[in-house]
Amino acid sequence: MAKHIPQKTPHISASHDSVLLATNDSDAHHHHALSDSFYDQTTHTPETPFDVALRPPDFTEFHGQEKVKERLMLMVEAAKQRGDTLDHVLLCGPPGLGKTTLAHIIANAVGSRMNATSGPQIERAGDLAGILTNLQERDILFIDEIHRLHPSIEEYLYPAMEDFRLDIIIDQGPKARTIRIDLPPFTLVGATTRAGMLTSPMRSRFGIPNRLDYYTTAQLQHILLRSAGLLKTEIETGGALEIARRSRGTPRVANHLLRWVRDYAQVRAANVITEPVADAALSMLDIDKDGLDEMDQRILDAIINKFNGGPVGLSSVAVAVHEDATTLEDMHEPYLVMQGYLKRTPRGRVAMPNAYKKLGLPPPIGAQAELFE
Repeated sequence: MAKHIPQKTPHISASHDSVLLATNDSDAHHHHALSDSFYDQTTHTPETPFDVALRPPDFTEFHGQEKVKERLMLMVEAAKQRGDTLDHVLLCGPPGLGKTTLAHIIANAVGSRMNATSGPQIERAGDLAGILTNLQERDILFIDEIHRLHPSIEEYLYPAMEDFRLDIIIDQGPKARTIRIDLPPFTLVGATTRAGMLTSPMRSRFGIPNRLDYYTTAQLQHILLRSAGLLKTEIETGGALEIARRSRGTPRVANHLLRWVRDYAQVRAANVITEPVADAALSMLDIDKDGLDEMDQRILDAIINKFNGGPVGLSSVAVAVHEDATTLEDMHEPYLVMQGYLKRTPRGRVAMPNAYKKLGLPPPIGAQAELFE
């Protein structure tokens, strides 16, 4: 009997487990109640050993994001030629596009250690001091979700970024005194899914932000063929294309879908991922031909059927689909807007004709149609 991923990989998240366990016919139509959004679960759960194993080690194996990659390669080469520390780097973009991967690649390219943390983890100045004082010369400090740093922590970070020094205030009131600690030159690589929430002083210390965009289907197909090779999974180009089409332009989602399709092919399709096999496996996850999952469908359905197509405020939509407004704005809206299903207007969100077609409904006529123009 073939084993499933949950037995092989103890580190897998519980949320992903609930999806993978729904593998027999009687359970297939129930699993969406356990996991409303495959995309949300995939991009929000911590990285697993599976994710790390598929991570490209250097720029030559990193596919896509050509402009950002070229810029970073040039910065690394220039710093090497000068024998200097690499400038601080800011990576922006939706989750799952490769910000953490690029940080690791930068560290490999520079030939230095990678020290990783995230904004919410640094709660006190002492936490930051502990991290900074452990750095060695030309080390990479990677701070994920850097926009979530506490403002008081940011104040300590500015002199560390600019002058490589740390000014720590000890005691309070009349006894207060400042201790200055000199730091070795280091490179801060910041990653954020919400560049607009970065404070102006923080943004200005990075220079040009490197914005990562969603990947094309062809790029994702290339990534999937590479990943399948690493997993020693037999996959046809048609199978890779079918998974790529439903991956919402996101490599992390593509790789997680590949893992699910691999399991399906192992149990039901003689271990070969063909186009029909990929289609059947992904239909089982309620991920349709356009990459929309259960939650995306519910968002469109709520806007059209409960709010007459809009315009409607984001908070009202969130209440209607029982989801957090921030999650909708960060995880679902960008893709729905990009694919032409939703439109953001000053008065709220409006369902576009594509959304009506997706749900098999006739597009509106009359006054409502004017909102599309």
